[in-house]
Amino acid sequence: MKVLILGASGATGQQVVSQLIKKGISLRIVTRKNAAIPEEISNNMLVEHITGNIAEFNMMENKALINECDAVVCCLGHNITFKGIFGEPRQLVYQSLKNISEAILQGSSRKIKIVLMNTVACINKDINEKRSISERIILSLLTVLLPPQRDNVRAADYLARAVGKDNEKIEWAVVRPDSLIDKDVVSPYEVFESIKRNPIFNPGKTSRINVGHFMADLITNNELWQKWKNKMPVVYNK
Repeated sequence: MKVLILGASGATGQQVVSQLIKKGISLRIVTRKNAAIPEEISNNMLVEHITGNIAEFNMMENKALINECDAVVCCLGHNITFKGIFGEPRQLVYQSLKNISEAILQGSSRKIKIVLMNTVACINKDINEKRSISERIILSLLTVLLPPQRDNVRAADYLARAVGKDNEKIEWAVVRPDSLIDKDVVSPYEVFESIKRNPIFNPGKTSRINVGHFMADLITNNELWQKWKNKMPVVYNK
């Protein structure tokens, strides 16, 4: 098995990489040229490291990225700075995900799994997810006012609507953690089909290492994949 990881230099992306290395999975990671990568990742024999701006990769480059890969993990996100929130590229996640998906549809001879890291602020429209009126109003405003929120929503909608559930070449899962925290070790966590807490007024916590652990298991454990494929699981620390 080989896995392509986009956003591998981010705090959660590094956790996914580490968890997959522990499982002995071959990886192809993409990071910006100036991104800092721990030596235990960059020097690992299982890791093929490609640098560049993923949003600017053309079709040929994206086809090369997915070559021989069985899964794609997208942990792309926006820096929490004024430039990161309001500057370009405003559709980093959506556009990169769309480009990779189109490369799979045009150039892959096998079915590929896509796992997108998202957020509980993204509503799962397929299950009529229960959200309070006040929560829906606030999330709608955030989607209008904050490009990163709009980007996340659009990326999830792309998989659910454009790719769909009966695609011949792509199966997908959108992983939705709540408020992310840093922990050093994997701890007990729970996975649900829908939110169990109000993410605006009563948010839960999800450690990045637990997100990485779940995403790595999702890719490598077929029984778990069959349970959550084409769905949007929510992850909380216990």
